[in-house]
Amino acid sequence: MKRLQIMGILNVTPDSFSDGGKYQAVDDAVERAREMVGEGADIIDVGGYSTRPGHEEISAEEEIRRIVPVIEAIRDIGVDIAIDTFRGDVARAALEAGATMINDQWRGTYDETILDVASEYEVPIFLMHNNTHASYSDVVEDMIEELLASAALAKAHGVKNDKIWLDPGIGFVKTRSEELTVMRRLEELVATGYPILLATSRKRMIRELAGEDTQASERDEATAATTIYGIDKGVRAVRVHNVALNRKLADAYMKLKEDMDG
Repeated sequence: MKRLQIMGILNVTPDSFSDGGKYQAVDDAVERAREMVGEGADIIDVGGYSTRPGHEEISAEEEIRRIVPVIEAIRDIGVDIAIDTFRGDVARAALEAGATMINDQWRGTYDETILDVASEYEVPIFLMHNNTHASYSDVVEDMIEELLASAALAKAHGVKNDKIWLDPGIGFVKTRSEELTVMRRLEELVATGYPILLATSRKRMIRELAGEDTQASERDEATAATTIYGIDKGVRAVRVHNVALNRKLADAYMKLKEDMDG
């Protein structure tokens, strides 16, 4: 069994739902990135554009201004650096600054040039399920169909098949009931053959598990429960705020499974 990849979240925004404003300063962001690497992160996911409900729109220029100094400062940190963006120009600036992956919450549908950038730089790209509608005949079947269409589009732009990851998009254009259905049937997405990233950390679904009155930072244990569940379903990576907790639990659980199977 391959070691679960842990993607640590580094928001360099003033308005992210969980940690907005904490890592706006480059020094603070660098300190947090180093801390996450020490805790066992395999990827640092740098985002300069908040997607929380009611988020403020910003220009690509502003997004680049936020993320480039941070990426330049951590480019030799020793792990992969993903740029969390849906804009081709931002992705290019991030890769020039030292990023090694692209994490696109619009799966190449908002700005197709991001797929050209991924192809040109030959970097992995995470395609997250998202769309402009929230109506499904079967949420899992429709999600898989749309993600596979995005994977095909990426390949048409020259992205190699082994550079494509899929993300079911928990927290985006799905009701809580639909999100639970997606979680219950994750193995169907895994069966596509693409590596899967699961990103549930501190989101609304987790709030319902942990308690409606919990603050975002109080939802890490419930997030970790979905990490363990995801391992059983076959996901290859998780995107989390609390790297240390998820790394320890994932490693212990995977060792236990190996011991029991072996």
